[in-house]
Amino acid sequence: MRGLDWDDPLRIRSWRELIGWINEVGFLPLFQNEVDGFSAEEHVSNQFWWTGDPEQDPWIWREIIARSGEVAYGKFFGGKTGFISRQWFPVFANYRRDGYDFDARWEDELANIRHKKIMDCFPGEEEYMGLELKRKCGFGKDGYKNFEGMITELQMQTYLIVRDFRRKRNKRGGEYGMPVCIYCKPEKLWGYEYVTSAYREEPAQSGEKIYRRVRELFPGASEKQMNKVLK
Repeated sequence: MRGLDWDDPLRIRSWRELIGWINEVGFLPLFQNEVDGFSAEEHVSNQFWWTGDPEQDPWIWREIIARSGEVAYGKFFGGKTGFISRQWFPVFANYRRDGYDFDARWEDELANIRHKKIMDCFPGEEEYMGLELKRKCGFGKDGYKNFEGMITELQMQTYLIVRDFRRKRNKRGGEYGMPVCIYCKPEKLWGYEYVTSAYREEPAQSGEKIYRRVRELFPGASEKQMNKVLK
């Protein structure tokens, strides 16, 4: 893992500081990627990953941040996880959805049946644990295939986000295992009118705003490097 020295004054020291930086830059992958410096990983200590310490572990911070609802968390960057601020989410939604609500995308034959089976489970403000959603949508041994791939694509298109992490429960109500993703639509978090508020501009304009922001913050990034992360 890359990171900053413990005594580096620029090191992000808490999940609250990380939210502050996400809001400052607008959007941020969790892990190191093709654009040097464009990740949470490179700005925290590398000493506490996967320790379970909520004060220091960035892996736990991502759970706390998703639960806070202050920024969106999901697989938004080249199929990998990261954060988008409330301010920038409508810009991403317009760009990634190409101006389409999911129903319109389906009607224009731009979504496949597996996407639709998943999105049909979210007519309103529903939220589902991943395994529960997988069963409900008919994925599995004798059903549709590649649930994880479909869920990733729907997050990349901003139709779904990770709203929380919870542990599974046994028949007696006891929790067990590692926390797993809870999915919902971003409209549950911020409302339909806000999430779609950038639809009034051309999707390409929204895309250019995103690329321009990365160029401002990381002027050494090439177009090829940015495409790997942002497309």
